[in-house]
Amino acid sequence: MFYEQRTSVPETAADLRAEYDDQLASIVDRRGLETVAERTSADRDALEALLAGESPALSLEAAAEIQALEEGEPDAETIETMACEHLLLGMTTAVLDVDAVESHLELELDAKEVQQKIERRAPMSFEEYVHLQHVIAGRAR
Repeated sequence: MFYEQRTSVPETAADLRAEYDDQLASIVDRRGLETVAERTSADRDALEALLAGESPALSLEAAAEIQALEEGEPDAETIETMACEHLLLGMTTAVLDVDAVESHLELELDAKEVQQKIERRAPMSFEEYVHLQHVIAGRAR
């Protein structure tokens, strides 16, 4: 599950995203496209793209809503909170500040944006989350 604390990551952020897309697609497949579309903020096109093996644009919130549909999972708000708290914990473990995270990101986010997103003061896309997690967990080794 994407929200769990990671101590290792695949070689690239794209590989990490593919891992998570597979997990989310599996949930959509088991729960059914219609059910997931009705119970989450993810649009139907994004859900269809997941089922087709693509990496659609999703918010962290939408990914958490999909994950929350899985048996035994916490609610979406808890998942999103845990995901961001694990990023902060990973930064502490790896002794990283937001400037260090920014310097290793493949995305165009400045340190202030990184901090706002991790602290949930600004919306975060799932793509941004994956890249942040990749940098942070990759440095925590």
